[in-house]
Amino acid sequence: MKVILSGRNTKNLKDTSLKCRHNTIIKTLDVSDKQSVKEIVNEIKKEVKFIDVLVNCAGINIESRDWDNVNEDEWDNVIQTNLNGLFYCCKSVIPIMKQKMDGLIINVSSWSGNHVSLLSGVSYTSSKHALNAMTETINMKYCNYGIRACALCPGEVATAILDKRPKKLTIEQKNKMLQPDDLGETISFLCQMPKHVCINELTISPTWHRRYIADLGIEKL
Repeated sequence: MKVILSGRNTKNLKDTSLKCRHNTIIKTLDVSDKQSVKEIVNEIKKEVKFIDVLVNCAGINIESRDWDNVNEDEWDNVIQTNLNGLFYCCKSVIPIMKQKMDGLIINVSSWSGNHVSLLSGVSYTSSKHALNAMTETINMKYCNYGIRACALCPGEVATAILDKRPKKLTIEQKNKMLQPDDLGETISFLCQMPKHVCINELTISPTWHRRYIADLGIEKL
């Protein structure tokens, strides 16, 4: 596949590009800007003609995430990126996939997309529940066009978003979590499934699951 990397941080995109086996195209983009999404997707269409797979993995969270201290602006930022941004990308890419009668959309959601959690925060949990619902409506609407969508729902993953947690985590705790490459392998698996197969939703979590451990009274969250 020809890989197109897109995101807000150009340095991160370049670092990721170096890890790819083949040449990649870099498109700096903030998915929360709907006009920019349209422009970038049009550029990609002109350059490569089709988009076979869309992986939506943009997502943010905030430190002040409880009902008592979350503010309206931060709520808006989370919803704008985690839900609206992914909607803009899907909305722009689906017409291209319809033309080819084929396409795979992977929306990276969260364990919190199926499990209401105060730990994840009201805005993040709400955005991921909505994302799961939005993803399934794509299957309902466009399955006859050969388009399939998957809500990928990982448990805790050791990424930079963890640094937004009110209670900081230790290196030992992070090492027991899912790692970014684990998600990469899962996404690769989804991409290699036959076109007649739709995995509507896939949940993946660390074996050493902190929520389960907490329920056993072994460790507090």
